[in-house]
Amino acid sequence: MRHHADIDLRQLRCLVAIVDEGTFTDAAIALGVSQAAVSRTLASLERALGVRLLRRTSRQVTPTATGLRVVAQARRVLADVSELVREATSGHERVRIGYAWSALGRHTVAFQRRWTAAHPDTDLHLVRVNSPSAGLAEGACDLSVVRRPLDDRRFETAIVGLERRLCALAADDPLARRRSVRLADLVDRTLFIDRRTGTATPELWPPDSRPAVEETHDVDDWLTVIAAGRGIGVTAESTANQYPRPGIVYRPVRDAEPVAVRLAWWRGDPHPAHQAVLELLTELYRAG
Repeated sequence: MRHHADIDLRQLRCLVAIVDEGTFTDAAIALGVSQAAVSRTLASLERALGVRLLRRTSRQVTPTATGLRVVAQARRVLADVSELVREATSGHERVRIGYAWSALGRHTVAFQRRWTAAHPDTDLHLVRVNSPSAGLAEGACDLSVVRRPLDDRRFETAIVGLERRLCALAADDPLARRRSVRLADLVDRTLFIDRRTGTATPELWPPDSRPAVEETHDVDDWLTVIAAGRGIGVTAESTANQYPRPGIVYRPVRDAEPVAVRLAWWRGDPHPAHQAVLELLTELYRAG
């Protein structure tokens, strides 16, 4: 088995150019190198792989059967490398903000519009990823909005604002007639929670009087079981803004601590836009 470190991108580009251009002479022109360099580079690639990739006739060059497979793979590798370069250098043109359930609640639209007005050259994308870091650890986003502490040392977080806790109830629930509820009113209900990313845990209640708990794994499932009257949910205010649903009412929980909304980023390598995002979010939450 030969070592793959013997192959470099220059060799792959050379092979693809010869096949695309049809002759060594035209490949040399396309690559801006001498014809001798093209021959040398191809020979070194064939030597490294230990196989013949091209058949040379007096007029043209055609791939062998193995050559055809290698060329197809080489095109994919070169496309991946282009994507890698684009990904690494796109920081100033794009910022992806991950969230698990409910983006920025009632500030979501204002945030998007004000960002576009202030930073027309940096595209903003909101990405929903139901993971503890809201997509940060997975590489799905550059920054994320989380509503519970991240105990992962790789990330830095800052609180941008607070949101009230609300109780989500079926519209025909007797408690739905009230303007607000207390934690004690909810003890005899089933509480639906998302352990990975949700903000509600039985620890909101005193140890001796906690509701029964059932798990859901997505905001849509959570809304569906609550609308059916099978239980209740306790959530940040932003969920009510993002997911108004027929059949569900949201009521403030008067005696529950508010939820801290945090922006998270990679500790050693923050996205170039992270400071601007932090400032705009803090401003929106402060303005209420």
